[in-house]
Amino acid sequence: MFSRSEMLLGKEMQEKLKNSSVAVFGIGGVGGHCVLALARAGVGSITLVDNDVVSVSNINRQAVAFCDTIGKQKTEVMKEMLLKINPEIKVETKNIFFLPENAYEFDFSKFDYIVDAIDTVSGKLALVECAKENDVKIISAMGAGNKLNPTDFEVADIFKTSVCPLARVMRKELKSRGIDALKVVYSKEKALKPTVETDDRTPGSVSFVPSVVGIIMASEVVKDITGVKNEQ
Repeated sequence: MFSRSEMLLGKEMQEKLKNSSVAVFGIGGVGGHCVLALARAGVGSITLVDNDVVSVSNINRQAVAFCDTIGKQKTEVMKEMLLKINPEIKVETKNIFFLPENAYEFDFSKFDYIVDAIDTVSGKLALVECAKENDVKIISAMGAGNKLNPTDFEVADIFKTSVCPLARVMRKELKSRGIDALKVVYSKEKALKPTVETDDRTPGSVSFVPSVVGIIMASEVVKDITGVKNEQ
C-alpha cells in the first residue's frame, strides 16, 4: 500500500510512521486535507478533533464535504474516509471544540505530533502550551481566509513571520507566555476584501488555498517524524 512512499522514506521510516500517533485539531478546509495526506503517507494512528457538522458552504473547499454528507459530523465522515484508504488505521474521534477549558480531556503525552488547524486564538495558544508541557511537536496554521495565492504559503518560525494579522497576535501572546518558538504555515499575501460582507465577518475561501496549507502541514509532520528531508 505504501510502497511508493517507502521508496523515498525507507522501510524503517515507513514503519515509524505506522507506529506514530498524530492529533489533528480542526477538520475543516485545512485540517481535513492534512488528515487525508497523513493517512495516505502511512501514519498509523490519527485522532480527529472537531465538533462541527458538514454544511453546504463547506463544499467548495473541505475534504469531508459532499452533497450526501451535509449535516453529518465532520469527524465521523473523515473516519469513514480514512478507513476506506487504510482499513488498518487507528482512528479516534472527539466531537468537541477545543478550548482552554476542556484541554484536560486530552492526554497529549500519547501523541507524537499535534496539528493545529483551528480558528480561535485562545484554542491555538492552549494547544501550543499543552504541546510544550508534554514535549510534543506541533505545527499551526495561520490565516488562510480571503487569500488566493497558494504558492505564497511557507513554513517558518512564528517569530520570523510578517504581514499575517493572526501571526502578529500569536507572536505577542506567545511571548507573554514565555514561548519562544512555534512552527507555522503562513502567507505574506495581503488578504482580499470580500465583495460580499456577512454579519459575522466570515472570510471568503476557495478550493485551492486551504487544501495546499493542509498538504504543507502534513509534509512537515511526515518529515519531522521520519527525519527524512531533501536538503538542497
